[in-house]
Amino acid sequence: MDLLDPLDAAMMTGEVIASPLHVSAVLILEPPADAGPGYLDDIYQRARTPSVAVDRRLRRYPHVGTDTGGLWTWRETDTVDLGRHVTRRTLPAGSGRSALWHLVGRLHAERLDRSGPMWSGCLIDGLDDGRFAWFVKVHHTVMDGVAGLQLIIDGLSADPERRDMPPFYAASGAAAGRSNPVRSPGPLGQLRSIVGASASSVELTGRLVGGELSDLMHYVTGDTTVAPLTAPYTRLNHRLGDERAVAAATVAKTRIKAVQSRAGATGNDVVTAVVAGVLRGWLMDHDELPGRSLVALCPITVRGREHGTPESGNAFGGWLCPLGTDMDDPAARLDLIHRSMAEGKRQVGKRGAGTSMLLLALSIAPTLLTPLLPLVPRLRTGYNLPISNVPGPRTEMYWNGAHVEEIYPVSAVYGGQALNVTVCSYADRVCFGWVAGAEVMPDIATVTERTERSLAELEAAVGARG
Repeated sequence: MDLLDPLDAAMMTGEVIASPLHVSAVLILEPPADAGPGYLDDIYQRARTPSVAVDRRLRRYPHVGTDTGGLWTWRETDTVDLGRHVTRRTLPAGSGRSALWHLVGRLHAERLDRSGPMWSGCLIDGLDDGRFAWFVKVHHTVMDGVAGLQLIIDGLSADPERRDMPPFYAASGAAAGRSNPVRSPGPLGQLRSIVGASASSVELTGRLVGGELSDLMHYVTGDTTVAPLTAPYTRLNHRLGDERAVAAATVAKTRIKAVQSRAGATGNDVVTAVVAGVLRGWLMDHDELPGRSLVALCPITVRGREHGTPESGNAFGGWLCPLGTDMDDPAARLDLIHRSMAEGKRQVGKRGAGTSMLLLALSIAPTLLTPLLPLVPRLRTGYNLPISNVPGPRTEMYWNGAHVEEIYPVSAVYGGQALNVTVCSYADRVCFGWVAGAEVMPDIATVTERTERSLAELEAAVGARG
């Protein structure tokens, strides 16, 4: 039998009593100038008509039953019923972005059918000016968000004249030929790194015992570091509920770079500071701003070799970054985030990804695993939300002549972590994807305007305007 690894099996079992664990992405496209009245009808019909091989990852699905002795195993089907997986929704005429995100929230809340391949794609039309969207969803056990986004990107082209491009689910030569696995910087991917590191390397334990305890005093005294389970408990760490709320915002990459240059920070630091400003303002407006700073779980890339051991591609370590939400000055918040992430890069680079993830196990595991319990106790919080920044295409992209205007990741949320912010850089812009439990953040639509306001405050604070 092809057994699921322990974490994937736990996720599948936990879904029975907890939240569904899938990840999604939204692409908003403008039809080509020569598109006729039947353009979208043709795209939809072609997407539902078997004509290309489906990516093998989208033909596999988890299965458990008496035939497996109660163990979760992988099954694979040779034939995928595209009519079951590809659907279409039409918004009322003249609908704007709010209607789109309301629908995306409803679609993201729906559980994937566990009796077959666990993915879906929905063509959404009816947006203003003839624009349309693809909403693609896949279960985290099948493919994480980074790999899913890469699968979609591999099917795009920089050539606006191409009209023979396959649907997103097609087996891609680029994906099949990639020797280095795409790894997820999100919390579930980081927890997977913790499990793998703790199970596969005695050397890591030796490092922890031999040299890492000396850093405990630094965690207690440093303003750029966060001790385990010391994040303030907020509504973002409540039970999730059944509904989802989604919002998005896009800013020009030149604005991020201008703040980056003036403040001597990185682009990731600026993005994180923008999110911090949004959360500070939102919590203040709800009279719920805690006296201690919110804490974000942020990925840190470790490239090349890990302490002399060859690695396949990039590995992700993790870092608990204080967001400075207890500070009035946006520039001071950015400075704190920059210094903390710089410290994180030093520490993760020194220890390696595996050891750094083991050190975070006490903070990450309770947040991710306690929702699998029937009753979620109010425990100390390791972090309040994850903030990830994934790279998208560096140039403008097209799909069968349609211009891809925006790309938004819609990541997984669950009890204990009811908000997720994932950012995707694309061409000359930066796209913020926000997803939360609808009961936890019912007014999530306000983050679109708040993102602009937070960036403007940062620009003013560091002198990046005029």
